[in-house]
Amino acid sequence: MDFRFGIGVMAVKSAARFTEKVRRFADQGYDVLHVPDHIGAPAPFPVMMAAADAANIRVGTFVLNAAFYKPALLARDAVALDQLSEGRLELGLGTGYVREEFEAAEMPYPSAGERVDHLRHITTYLKRVAPSIPILIAGNGDRVLRIAAQHADIIGFTGGGLPTAENPDPMAERVEFVRAAAGDRIGDLEFNLAITAVPTDDSGVPDLSLTRAYFTDATDEQLLAMPTVLQGSPAEIADTLRQQRERYGTTYYTVQDYHGDYFAEVIKELR
Repeated sequence: MDFRFGIGVMAVKSAARFTEKVRRFADQGYDVLHVPDHIGAPAPFPVMMAAADAANIRVGTFVLNAAFYKPALLARDAVALDQLSEGRLELGLGTGYVREEFEAAEMPYPSAGERVDHLRHITTYLKRVAPSIPILIAGNGDRVLRIAAQHADIIGFTGGGLPTAENPDPMAERVEFVRAAAGDRIGDLEFNLAITAVPTDDSGVPDLSLTRAYFTDATDEQLLAMPTVLQGSPAEIADTLRQQRERYGTTYYTVQDYHGDYFAEVIKELR
C-alpha cells in the first residue's frame, strides 16, 4: 500500500496566514490536513472547511472528543462538510480524556467505560447514516482498539507505550491485537501512526518535548526507541518508515505543523 501523510494544525492566526499554510502543505505533498478538538483550540469544522476551500487537500479531525457530541448532530455537521468539500472528509474520533475540558464545557466527566461506550455508539451511528465518510479511531487500550478494528476504516496507533525489557516492541503487540480483533476486515483497514518527534534541522536530532509530555519519567533512550519518534536525515527517516510498513503495516503518518518543512523532505524520498 502507498504511503499517505497527514499534518496537524493547532492554531489559526488569520485567514490569510492559514490559507498560505494549507497551500504550502498541499504543495509539499501532505494528503490530509488534521485539526484537533480541544477547548481553547480553534473549532474543528470551520477550520476544516476553510482548509478544504484553500487547497485540494483532504481534511480530518485528529481527533474529535466523541463525548462532546450527540450522534445526530455530529452526523449533520460531518455530512454537510463532506458534501461541501466534495468528499474530502476523514472523521477521526477518540474517547476524550481531559477532565478540565469537560469542566470548561460545563459537561459531566463520564467514567472511562462510559466514554468508550459512547465512542462505540457514535461510531456505529455514523457508519449507518454516513457510510461513505471514512472514520479513524485513535487509541491504545483494548476496548478502543477493538471498536476501531470492528467498525473504523483507519486505525490510529499511538505507539503502544514505552519499550521495556519485558516488552521491547509494544507497538507490534498492539498491531497483532488489532489484526486478531478485525478478523476478515483486516484487509480493508489502514494503519495510521501519530508521530510526536521529528528533527527540524540538519542535526537529525528530534525535539522530544512533546513525547516526554506523555512519558515524563522516561529516559531519552527509551523515547528514541519508540516508533512515534523519528531521527536522522530525511533519507534515513524514509528508510525507517519503510521498515515500519513491513513490520507493522503502517502506511499513514501524521506529523505536527512545526515538523512540516523537514518532514516534507521525507515525503520526497518516499514518492
